[in-house]
Amino acid sequence: MNVTDLAVPLGDGVRVQAQRLSQENNGRPVLVFLHESLGNVALWKQFPLRLAEATGLDALVYERRGYGTSSDEPLPRPYDYLEQEGRVWLPRLLDALEIDEVILVGHSDGGSIALVAAAVLGDRVKGLITMAAHTWADHLTLAGIRDMRRRYTEEGIREKLMRYHGGRTDALFHAWQDIWLDEGFQRSLNFASWLDAIQCPAMIIQGEDDEYGVPEQVTRIVEGIGTQARPVFMSETGHSPHLQQPDRVLLLICDFLRVEIDQKSANFG
Repeated sequence: MNVTDLAVPLGDGVRVQAQRLSQENNGRPVLVFLHESLGNVALWKQFPLRLAEATGLDALVYERRGYGTSSDEPLPRPYDYLEQEGRVWLPRLLDALEIDEVILVGHSDGGSIALVAAAVLGDRVKGLITMAAHTWADHLTLAGIRDMRRRYTEEGIREKLMRYHGGRTDALFHAWQDIWLDEGFQRSLNFASWLDAIQCPAMIIQGEDDEYGVPEQVTRIVEGIGTQARPVFMSETGHSPHLQQPDRVLLLICDFLRVEIDQKSANFG
């Protein structure tokens, strides 16, 4: 597996940091990983590498604007910041790297962005996997965010995040808090049109003990996408299935790709 770090210009003064995991791909789709609201490349740990090795696919892991060493993002965040990332910036990144066919793997905010990207990119997306994606601000989402505000200072979360985000940590944390606790943002969230446009096979995963989302997040996403989507609820698992139960998630995704994509697409495998 060849690992290459990239700084990719996307126009309009924006540059994003990315990591490419490459092997003998033979024109197969590329796994694209979209991180959570406080994540970056490093916080995925070994999961992208393990999934790439298990599937034999190349992978791309990147940091959105405002994260890691990518360009700054405009603050405060606009109400449509999730849509912008899926509609504008991810397609630009794929075009810049000349990546045509992809399988999107998104966690939390990254899962929500992956839903938008799957709708926008059409048949370029051969598969969609989300973990703890959210399409509205439910009571668990808001309670979890409010509790994190306390934990950020009282339980050392700030110091842990500074290892990954450095001097950006406070700005990044408050950007996340401020937008999700904004009542105007909460009222504006509406993913119905994006879900209806998704045509690829989709696996929508959530931990049964997810502290940031109710089970209806999954069922509404699946209903919105239609028959090509399937729900997966993981027992004894919280908000980060890929970190809390990595072996189980790897098996789930490999089985999903084998059954839903490999057997149905002449362009895969």
